[in-house]
Amino acid sequence: MARQSSERATRADVAREAGTSVAVVSYVINNGPRPVAEATRLRVLEAVRKTGYRPNSLARALALGTTKTYGLVVPDIGNAFIASFAHALQQEALSNGMVMLLGDAGNSRQRELELINNLLSQQVDGLFYNSVDRHPYIDIIQASGTPLVMLDRVDPALNVNILRVDEREAAHQVTTHLLSHGYQQVGIISGPPEMYNAQDRLAGWRQALADFGIPARPEWIFPAAYTREGGYLATKKMLRGGALPRALFASNELQAIGCVRALAEQRLRVPQDMALVCFNGTEQSAFHVPSLTTVRQPVDAMAKKALAMLAAPQSEVQLSDFSHQLQIGESCGCGPVSAAVQN
Repeated sequence: MARQSSERATRADVAREAGTSVAVVSYVINNGPRPVAEATRLRVLEAVRKTGYRPNSLARALALGTTKTYGLVVPDIGNAFIASFAHALQQEALSNGMVMLLGDAGNSRQRELELINNLLSQQVDGLFYNSVDRHPYIDIIQASGTPLVMLDRVDPALNVNILRVDEREAAHQVTTHLLSHGYQQVGIISGPPEMYNAQDRLAGWRQALADFGIPARPEWIFPAAYTREGGYLATKKMLRGGALPRALFASNELQAIGCVRALAEQRLRVPQDMALVCFNGTEQSAFHVPSLTTVRQPVDAMAKKALAMLAAPQSEVQLSDFSHQLQIGESCGCGPVSAAVQN
């Protein structure tokens, strides 16, 4: 019968129950290094069940010098792009014999700190980190000596591994594509003003307008959270204002989806009444109605590079930039594009 008290069962308890040695118990639990007769193995496994024994993974990690785990801290796993990137990192970690422990901060700076401290206490072999805001807890992680890769834009002077896409150039390219349709009145649903990536995307939008000799109108800049609700509320605010832009750049896919909903409630069609492009598209962009013209990040290639950066000597701080990919949909005014072709 499994132990019900706070006393933890040991391998010696399992060995006594199975009528064998502690060494044999270790061989069964670790699947080696020596073979164990099938009857003995089954007896040991039954003893494990009866005693309620659980391997002390932390003690084993201290002995081996590795926990075979990575930590991943993200602002909000409900964000489709973050979820797709987390999935790519998880798959790459598994293919390298590692397990990924996910920490979802729920857009809370306090929860983010708690998650980091919890993962560090579990002695993860490295951390992938996308901060809630522009003040990441890099100093705490560096003080622990844990290898780190930042998954968003931070000051390179912080002397930390950084994996990123040139978001300013990506925003510039997708806005330029929008302007190539001949639209002259172009607004933006930007991200939270205090975030570096929001500033980069806004700057890319501004530069594209300047390239076409079109002034950026402050009344057509609508800061919003990177959520469906954020895009929805920003669009509602736009609709309550004065003159409407003819086209919009939404700073992420979720904002774009919320925007389409708000427009539909007013019987405004995309792209016939309001053309739309967005940033950080996922597979969902191609299957949305209308399909969204967006820039996508190469998450699989980025995941491979992120794991390689953690494995490299930590004295070699790396800054790795990736190119974005423009995915043409219907929302900008281009003709129908098959989702199967795009993917």
